[in-house]
Amino acid sequence: MNSKYDVVILGAGHNGLVAATYLARAGLSVLLLEKNDYIGGATTSQKVFPDYDASLSRYSYLVSLFPEKIIRDLGLDLELRRRTTGSFTPYEQDGRHDGLLLSNVSDETSRASVVALTGSDREFEQMKRFYGLSRIFAERVWDTLLEPLVAREDLRRRFDTDATSREAWRSLAEEPLGIALERYLDNDLLRGLVFTDAKIGVFTHPHDPTLLQNRCFLYHLIGNKTGEWKVPVGGMGAVARKLEDAAGASGAEIMTRVEIRALEVTQKTRSVEFEHEGEVQRVEARFLLVNFGLNVLSKLLGKTYEPDKTDEGSVFKINLLLRRLPTLKATRYPANEAFRGTFHIDEGYTEMSLSYEQALAGRLPDKLPSEVYCHTLTDGSILSTELRAQGFHTLTLFGIDTPWSLFAGDNKAVSQRAERKFLDGINRRLAEPLEDCLAVARDGSLCLESKSPVDIEDSLGLFHGNIFQSAPTFPFAAGAHQVGTWGVETEFENVFLCGSSAQRGGAVSGIPGHNAARKVLEIVRS
Repeated sequence: MNSKYDVVILGAGHNGLVAATYLARAGLSVLLLEKNDYIGGATTSQKVFPDYDASLSRYSYLVSLFPEKIIRDLGLDLELRRRTTGSFTPYEQDGRHDGLLLSNVSDETSRASVVALTGSDREFEQMKRFYGLSRIFAERVWDTLLEPLVAREDLRRRFDTDATSREAWRSLAEEPLGIALERYLDNDLLRGLVFTDAKIGVFTHPHDPTLLQNRCFLYHLIGNKTGEWKVPVGGMGAVARKLEDAAGASGAEIMTRVEIRALEVTQKTRSVEFEHEGEVQRVEARFLLVNFGLNVLSKLLGKTYEPDKTDEGSVFKINLLLRRLPTLKATRYPANEAFRGTFHIDEGYTEMSLSYEQALAGRLPDKLPSEVYCHTLTDGSILSTELRAQGFHTLTLFGIDTPWSLFAGDNKAVSQRAERKFLDGINRRLAEPLEDCLAVARDGSLCLESKSPVDIEDSLGLFHGNIFQSAPTFPFAAGAHQVGTWGVETEFENVFLCGSSAQRGGAVSGIPGHNAARKVLEIVRS
């Protein structure tokens, strides 16, 4: 290891790896320092249940926002596979169990399912019109995410072409999302189904004046101009491995099991002091890229972190390994079709209004909304050949309306209660208990792992368990001072954010890594 580098990157998550590859290929010397003994951060896959050869993506699981341009630029041999089922929402109506199935491959299947729920195709057409607004938004905005930030007004002008485009801007960037949602849709279940994309990971409601719900919704709907979430073949860990290979092949050096002890960012040359295998070392760098949250950076610099109230995380994660898929009460749909997409539970519009209000009042909601997804129905490669032959599958549950504050007092006890409520929610839609379908470890325990926002913060350093590190941002400059910048700048010269806490950061996107690299190269080449 050298004592001086052009660039030192703190954190070898996917964004750090993206930045490292771009910069090393440009001829700069690059060193990545990672605290864990593995690469990839929240995008890694792990053998969560040691008794079984199953590699689960513990914290992240689908890809939508990772730009195809970055994949091409870095030459990543990455396969992202389409889910034939978009979503499945079980419901009970007139004393019978049924389900709303939205297909990714058949418009008619989706239409028929909506008609069975609502009695006409009006709601289906209205839902298409509503989603058409996000398609318009994506078409005009997506490419700008890999460019310097533009002023809000300049971006708005791009929508000033016709009435529908102006409606897209108004509904998604100016007024609370609930106003448009209630204007377009009448059915409570459909309203809830659409609004879930505005709540995953954040604590918000349809008429939130901060527009946090709008920002989160856009993150879920504009990826690569389609918004479709695809399955990374080999699991999310395959994404991290491909990026690690690309960074290494480009000449970047990577060091794991590193504990950062001090940062010097106020002098002309930036430096990092760290401990590795019992030895304290120090490196200097012209540029320092930070691939962790502002909360961690503030701690390292001895500063007080002042988060916004919207930065609090609100997600409960459960990973499960199943011996077989459970049978549904809605017998019209086989389990392998329903679980192939996003399986929505207790996510009606009214239900989520109640769960939000109860959580806001400081209590664990009576019914906890959640959504479940089965990776192995689209890509079985994360399981061994033996497990696939026996019919094993994985399930991942994302729970909402579970803000960090609910767990901060007694994380263990509240987590146990939350886990039970989430399982009860699933079981209400099943013809058999989910527990009867779970794999069993050698010690007799069920193959189920829960992570509360407190656990996520402890494991990954994400502020209050926020899977975006901080609240998602709109894709335009926050003020005149940001116009023309890359949204990665800090108050310190040549110290840039390359992770989710950057403007336009969040999710598995690689966008902040790309933009931080572009900022560095802009300076180097000037």
